[in-house]
Amino acid sequence: MALIPEPATPRFRSGAGRLCLDFMRTLRLRGMDGANEELVTAHDLADWVAQLGPFPADVVIPAPTQAVLGEARALREAVHGLLTAARGEGGPATCPQADRELLNAAAAGAPPAPLLDDDGGVVWTAEDLVGTVLADIARDAITLATSPAMARVRACSGPHCAAWFLDTSRPGNRRWCSMETCGNKSKKSTWRTRHVTTAGA
Repeated sequence: MALIPEPATPRFRSGAGRLCLDFMRTLRLRGMDGANEELVTAHDLADWVAQLGPFPADVVIPAPTQAVLGEARALREAVHGLLTAARGEGGPATCPQADRELLNAAAAGAPPAPLLDDDGGVVWTAEDLVGTVLADIARDAITLATSPAMARVRACSGPHCAAWFLDTSRPGNRRWCSMETCGNKSKKSTWRTRHVTTAGA
């Protein structure tokens, strides 16, 4: 009997609940020892767009220029600056001016265009595949920062995680970016601590 191959593990983390939060995750462990840049090359940025962008899986995302890679990293940091301000007492009005200007300029870019395919479904296309996703990220960040949903943006409670996520749980008390990763690690750590303490008593 032929074995069914296991699905490939996605290269980049997703599931934060908003596109801009997923993009922020491309700087792993932000502010911690061992912080890791995932957008090292222009090909990395193209791969991120291929995985998390709206385009069909068979669409080839060409690697952008080094200048666009730099713009993408700068946009990511502007997103972080805006959302940090939005989580604070002063709200999005306290966003640094440079971040606000960068976000506004990026958000003015052309959005992806919906096309009706032969099967009656919608597919997305754009002339600039990377640029249009960066514009979507900027628009998503501005929309999130100025909406009631911002009150539900959380930082993961995992001690070795710096990811932010949108808490869509009904009680609004979600603690981890992912139950499968940080949640399980935390529960295992708590279990070990309790059992070691009990054994040493």
